[in-house]
Amino acid sequence: MTTVIRTSGLTKHYGRVHALDGLDLTVDDGQVHGFLGPNGAGKTTTIRILLGLARKTGGEVNVLGEEPWHNAPRLHKRIAYVPGDVSVWPNLSGGEAIDFLARLRGVKTKDAAYRVERERLMAAFQFDPRKKGRAYSKGNRQKVALIAAFAVPADLYILDEPTSGLDPLMEVVFRDEVERLRKAGATILLSSHILSEVELLCDRVSIIRAGKVVESGTLAELRHLTRTEVSFEAVDDSAFAGIPQAHDGSIEEGRARFTVDSDAIPAVLPLLAQRNVTGLRIEPPSLEELFLRHYGDDLAALRAAEEEDGTRASRRVAVKESR
Repeated sequence: MTTVIRTSGLTKHYGRVHALDGLDLTVDDGQVHGFLGPNGAGKTTTIRILLGLARKTGGEVNVLGEEPWHNAPRLHKRIAYVPGDVSVWPNLSGGEAIDFLARLRGVKTKDAAYRVERERLMAAFQFDPRKKGRAYSKGNRQKVALIAAFAVPADLYILDEPTSGLDPLMEVVFRDEVERLRKAGATILLSSHILSEVELLCDRVSIIRAGKVVESGTLAELRHLTRTEVSFEAVDDSAFAGIPQAHDGSIEEGRARFTVDSDAIPAVLPLLAQRNVTGLRIEPPSLEELFLRHYGDDLAALRAAEEEDGTRASRRVAVKESR
């Protein structure tokens, strides 16, 4: 399998700030690869380096067999890029902007195949190409970039929060277009905050934290590293007796719930079958749960800080009222 993107020990420093701190990322040909992390984790910095828009501080980076900083003009003809916050030319119509972006990638906009695909995408995204750019909402500006990217075949699609500003109906259209590209064998790097979107679309996922990839693999591989929830109808804690693999057992609303290591499921099922349990459910961890394995402590710290701020505010109010 051909590697389309490879970084090794990639670093990017802005003074004392280490935006990337030894990032290793591999994206193979024909993959839809999810790139996950909250704001500030280093996703956009990585993408800027991949596009040749920012220069690495150290490490290695290779895109489509070339070093992007020195070969950006040539690479940009082979890459379709959609940013999360699109700006358009205020005095160009949407259609003119789409055609201009296509010409930058070497397409003759009078070509019949391009015109047919452009019209199909504008209809799918319910996009009016006649309005001037200054009249477009955020969602419509996003549609300009998406239509321009999808209308011209590319060797690599880099999508950075591509559905930002789109309504739920248009998000479905976006997913359909990505699925179409996947079936055509396209390679896509998808950075998104919408974990359900990544879960539906991506073959592999990389989670970035503090400028490093902390987890990478298929969803099946990542789920194998964590626990699966098992639940069934029960009335008391005796439901867990004799299941040594069970963790975190509880009874809630007439259902017994516990977790087991994902690779222990085959050993647990015969034990449950012997007990003739009813209403059995086995739920593998969602991408959100896998994500929170690495960021749950940040969320806990944020909640603790909010509670502390609330306590301080209550004390201030109490002091004022006592006066």
